Amino acid sequence: MSSDLVPLLPKVSIGRRAAAFCIDAIAVWLPSLLLGNNPIVQTIFFVLLWMILRVPTVRKNQGQSLGRWALDMKIADSRYQRVPGVQELCKREGLLGICAALAFAGVGGLTSTNAAVLLLMLPLAIDCCMAFVDTARFPQAFHDRLGKTIVIGTKRGYSLDIKVRRLLDQVQTNVRR
Repeated sequence: MSSDLVPLLPKVSIGRRAAAFCIDAIAVWLPSLLLGNNPIVQTIFFVLLWMILRVPTVRKNQGQSLGRWALDMKIADSRYQRVPGVQELCKREGLLGICAALAFAGVGGLTSTNAAVLLLMLPLAIDCCMAFVDTARFPQAFHDRLGKTIVIGTKRGYSLDIKVRRLLDQVQTNVRR
């Protein structure tokens, strides 16, 4: 009987989570590129901006960062389904920010002749692969498990994915005519 009282939280696909991550990462990466050609300074600045975008902003914005707001999702504590605390967010976003910074350093190093820069993307790939193999209702990546968080859908946001899908449908129907 108690299971009847538990509200069902909306599930978010891994593709939408990846798109929200990319929106946030590009929003942080572009300003970090302005610091010049020193990759160490860019990486440190990336992680600092990442932590600002994904910890205090998320706490004040009901669990949503820029990317999550654009795609109608939020982060919640896995036990209480409320906005996670600062400590949980710092653990989660610290790991994810370092992995993202390494991946973007690898992307920035693709112009060099050293192909080993692709190894910098490996920590992010390993972190996110756990969500692909997780069979739970809310698949958790390693950073989600570390911070004890889940990503759930919400009605609060911009609905960018829906608007882009409608625009593409309109373009497709206009091309067919």
